[in-house]
This record gives sequence, C-alpha cells and structure tokens, in this order.
Amino acid sequence: MKSLSKTIETPQSWWKLWSSLCPCSADAEGSEPLSKSSATREKILLAAFNEIYHCGFQAASLNNILKNTGTTKGALYHHFKNKMDLGYAVVDEFIFQSIKENWIEPLNQTDDPIRTIQDILINTSKIMTDADIRLGCPMNNLAQEMSPIDEGFRERISKVYSEWQEAIEAACERGKLAGNFKNSVDSKQASLLFVASLEGCLGYAKSLQSKDALLSCGQGLIDQLESLRPTKKT
Repeated sequence: MKSLSKTIETPQSWWKLWSSLCPCSADAEGSEPLSKSSATREKILLAAFNEIYHCGFQAASLNNILKNTGTTKGALYHHFKNKMDLGYAVVDEFIFQSIKENWIEPLNQTDDPIRTIQDILINTSKIMTDADIRLGCPMNNLAQEMSPIDEGFRERISKVYSEWQEAIEAACERGKLAGNFKNSVDSKQASLLFVASLEGCLGYAKSLQSKDALLSCGQGLIDQLESLRPTKKT
C-alpha cells in the first residue's frame, strides 16, 4: 500500500510550484522571450502572489510589491486598475493555472484517478516544508478571507474549485469504464468529498502547525481512496 514519506529530501517549498509558473522566471529552452512590458506584468503578479500568500489580501501592501519588483506605481497601474484587479489576476492566472497544471491536466489524462491522486499527494508530501504548514493553502486562505466579503473573489475561487472537482468526477467516470473505480460510488459525491477533505486537512494542519498532522491526514485520504477500487474477483 502506498504511504506518505516523512522525509523531506528537497529543501524547497511545495508552493514553489506556484512561482515556477511565472513565465518571467522560466528558462525553458526554445521559449519565446517575453516583451519588457509582459515580463514586468509577470514580475508584479508573482510578487503580488507572494505578498498575498504571506499577509492575506487585505493586509497585502502595494508598496511591498513594488519594492520587491523594482517597478513603479505607474507600471503597476498600467497593467492593473487597482489592488482588487491585481488580486483577481492572481487567482485567475496563478492559482487557477497551478491547479490546472498540477491537478486538472493529470486527471484529464487518466482512467485510474485513484492512482493519479495518490501519486500527486505522495509527490507533494516529499517537498513540503514547515513554511508550507505555517502558511497553508493559498486558495483556501483566500476563500476563507475574501469569499464572504467580495463577490469577485468568491466567483473566481468557486470556478477553480468547480473545475478541479469536475476533473476528478470525470476521471472517476472513466475509471468505472476501465474497471478502476467502483461503479456503486457516486463520482460527484466522491470528488466533492475529496476536495473538501484535502482542503480541510491543509487548514487543520495550519491551525496545529503540525506537519505530522497533515501527513497523517494525507495517509488517511490515500487509504480511503484505495477503498474505492473495485473488489477483485478471485
């Protein structure tokens, strides 16, 4: 049976996955270089993501974002109308893109969602740091902070969660056809429960400031997923 590793082999935050999505920080061979204007916009977005992740949206400082990018207010307002517009772009272009690349795309390519999800959980556990536990999930943080008070954030975060859940649901349906997922299990309910459970695990571990708690929760999810496989006939 698969298990979560408690050995952190790489001194790297798992949320570096987010900043690695910034085109201005990528050195992909053969990729087209960004224009100066586009590169500036991406630098601002990355700095905004980091500021929001560490401080929350309401406490995030535009001055800190500018200081960390070496850009001017004029450059920021050239690309974003205001702080709210910048926050929306972080959700649309960073958070959604990360969920898409790390969850939705692998799920869209599998007919064994149980194995795919387990592998993502295990690989993620190997690069977690204490800072990840302290800061929690960026999307969950924004959902808790901003969804109750701003409809623009609520709609965008809801869209990310919905597309993630729907990708799991569709993979479960393909899994049924391939004999990798129990036909008796409601795919929508299972996918909703997984997303809610994982986000709950992240929030719980953040509250306790305990990596062990998160790893234990993750192992529980892995075991629960295994129970959704069809029973092999002997």
